[in-house]
Amino acid sequence: MADSNFKIKREKYLHSERRFLEGPRSRTRELTFSFKVLFEFIKGFRALHFVGPCVTVFGSARFKEDHEYYIKAREIGAGLSKMGFAVMTGGGPGIMEAANRGAFEANGKSIGCNIVLPHEQKENPYLHTWVDFRYFFVRKTLLIKYSYAFVIMPGGWGTMDEMFEALTLIQTGKINEFPVVLFGKEYWKNLIELIDDMVKFQTKSPAELKDYFLITDSVDEAMLHIKKHSIKKFGLKKARKPKWIFGELFKPKKN
Repeated sequence: MADSNFKIKREKYLHSERRFLEGPRSRTRELTFSFKVLFEFIKGFRALHFVGPCVTVFGSARFKEDHEYYIKAREIGAGLSKMGFAVMTGGGPGIMEAANRGAFEANGKSIGCNIVLPHEQKENPYLHTWVDFRYFFVRKTLLIKYSYAFVIMPGGWGTMDEMFEALTLIQTGKINEFPVVLFGKEYWKNLIELIDDMVKFQTKSPAELKDYFLITDSVDEAMLHIKKHSIKKFGLKKARKPKWIFGELFKPKKN
């Protein structure tokens, strides 16, 4: 029954976003869509308002638990939790599950922003708090909004999209220069060459590759980098306490 309900919701969400991206519609439909987006933001704000400072881990949904990158992401999740961060991911399997699992097993906070997709994506079992989203741009905004650092594990189109979103926001000053860790030198070697070519052809300034950006294969080096450029630079903020007047004393239950 649960799987049936999930499939119905998935098809409804996918149809809604497809229709929006097909071009102009009536003013009434566009206004209705705007309210749906607003509702998604409010739902996310309410669920994530009290999680405290986060580090978001991006990466592929396709790695199994015996894969090297899954194991490393699990270690990273645990390490971030021990430093006092909540670990936030896209809430799905693979690298996302591994980072959430590491945080969960280390008794830290494990957060997921799940997107409803036709395949691969369903919330993993290692989450304390999560939100299901129908719109990618809402989800991506919230994955960035609450984070003091970003860890980019090996992944595909979605991972690259999320990484370049964060880097572009830092480059343009829309968010602070929070640390960005690109993990897996061998996997990302072609991307690193492309970045060098961007500098060579002057589509990117060498000055834009600042100290906050680290490429590494070491979990310990990644943790030290985040500690230096996030905890020491910006400090940790205490999580806000829920207020009963806003109906915020109740934790969301699993669907």
